[in-house]
Amino acid sequence: MLYNRRMFENETREFRPELISRRGETTAWALALVVSLSLFALHWVLGTIPAVAWVFWGFLLFAALSISLGNWMDRRTVIRIDPDGIAFENGLRRVRLGWPEIRKVNVLPARWGQSVQVIGDASHFEFRTLGKVEFQGEVRGRVGFAAGQEMLEHILKTSGLELVKKAEQARYYARS
Repeated sequence: MLYNRRMFENETREFRPELISRRGETTAWALALVVSLSLFALHWVLGTIPAVAWVFWGFLLFAALSISLGNWMDRRTVIRIDPDGIAFENGLRRVRLGWPEIRKVNVLPARWGQSVQVIGDASHFEFRTLGKVEFQGEVRGRVGFAAGQEMLEHILKTSGLELVKKAEQARYYARS
């Protein structure tokens, strides 16, 4: 893929990640509801609920809440790149780093795409390059940022970082 050098010059660009299907979230909440109703029925019939049933219900509730939080954060994630630096938001965190503030970038292998850690003196954030979720040879979804590789190249170029270590599939960049 060709890197469009003019892509970021003299303007603010906004990037959002690919969004995954909410089917898993819906399934988790449906299972939590079914088990909740089953617990109610069990209490009505037996007058008590076994501890293992509470543990199972708690696990399903925790899973549903975790999936919902992850989806909520994904839908609020945005990375803005402008001539002065880069900003990251995800609903829970806001990080703003000027180009001179970026001290290190770590590029690590991930199950889908690559994990890019942008590290400054007082704060940091992480994003993923585009990854394709495949099942039985068929692409079932896309995760990460579609322009993630171009964003990474621009961050490295503009912040003046250089490759300091390469280990297997991981790369580490820092100021020389």
